[in-house]
Amino acid sequence: MYITVEPSALASGKVTVPGDKSISHRALMLGAIAEGQTRISGFLNGEDCLATLVSLRDMGVVIEQLSDTDLVIEGCGNAGLQPPSGPLNMGNSGTAMRLFAGLLVGQSFTSKLVGDASLSQRPMARVIDPLKEMGAKIYSADGWPPLEIHGGEALTGIIYRLPVASAQVKSALLLAGLNAEGETSIIEPAITRDHTERMMRSMGATMSVGETQIIMPGKQVLRGTEIEVPADLSSAAFIILAALVARDCEVVITNVGVNATRTGALDILRGMGADIGLDNVRSYGEEPVADLIVRSSNLTGIDVDPDMVSRAIDEFPMLFVAAACARGKTTFSRIAELRLKESDRIAVMAEGLRRLGATVDETNDGAVVHGATLTGGRINSHGDHRVAMAFAVAGTVANGPVRIEDAGAVSTSFPGFVDCLRDLEFSIAAHQEEPAA
Repeated sequence: MYITVEPSALASGKVTVPGDKSISHRALMLGAIAEGQTRISGFLNGEDCLATLVSLRDMGVVIEQLSDTDLVIEGCGNAGLQPPSGPLNMGNSGTAMRLFAGLLVGQSFTSKLVGDASLSQRPMARVIDPLKEMGAKIYSADGWPPLEIHGGEALTGIIYRLPVASAQVKSALLLAGLNAEGETSIIEPAITRDHTERMMRSMGATMSVGETQIIMPGKQVLRGTEIEVPADLSSAAFIILAALVARDCEVVITNVGVNATRTGALDILRGMGADIGLDNVRSYGEEPVADLIVRSSNLTGIDVDPDMVSRAIDEFPMLFVAAACARGKTTFSRIAELRLKESDRIAVMAEGLRRLGATVDETNDGAVVHGATLTGGRINSHGDHRVAMAFAVAGTVANGPVRIEDAGAVSTSFPGFVDCLRDLEFSIAAHQEEPAA
């Protein structure tokens, strides 16, 4: 699929975006191993989360899908999963593969985690190594997928200092720790999203949570509960960007999760001069939620504080486009982790912005983006959903049409993306690839 965008005058309005991907994954997994029933509303019915749902069903979990966004899970307990009939396909989801690794080491059977071509090129040693320290047996291709996990091993809690800030690795260790003897202690180099800790506590788990350390006793039982998934801030980010770079526009995005471990991008944009307000602040369980009010703003380039990186890790494609639309230059540093996402996001964003007339100086762990008047052009998103959506928004302020190739992955995190933008009067269209002659 490819997307075409014409220069557009964005309309003011009110929209919502799909449910939070990170929370949807965790709600499925924790609901599956809880005792009793878990009801989920606001679930993200995207390809990544559906891969998790299918894999849990393959291991005997009864999941009733009442609608696209409402599910009922009959939990089977910590060790109640059944051996799957074949490999579990994680699709494009690094979150699913890393979290399932932690979930499955505590089960009694052998399982195999596989993924698509992109996921097969993403590093897994960062989760394999600490799980092995806990006693797990995991086999891989030198730290790369697929992963073969041999269950039935006695797990022991460890003290582990994460070398790289990673909510996925942290969550995998907590999932393994539920079936381990003794305490699991995790020390982070920087704050990362804490949805796993919040959800575990809401399901009855006991743990001590400091600013960068978590201590959790092992052999705990989770209880089913009701989980309301907020709208995904990472998806809302593209609507935020569109409103900021438009003229005379105000957009309200409703029911967005504003967990402080996820709002680094809002802080960065405000530092650039963005007018972003929060209204109707409340909670969905342990997750803070608000309506975002975004008004057109004149952005100015800044040196982005590296300490904000872990709180904005998924929003950098959007931030690169914001920097290209700002006055002056914006410096990003200590973002080398972006090279290990669905694509090398530093290289791919630099390549795409250059095609649209911007100057980007790329470094090993970052980039300097110089503000520019964007031109039309043809972009290869390299199958990366967030890259594709960022350049779709760039197309609204370019001085000619922008075509984004290989954009089918948008549905992994933001089903209905094109229709949502049309509601705000974007001139945008999605096209299936023409068949080969």
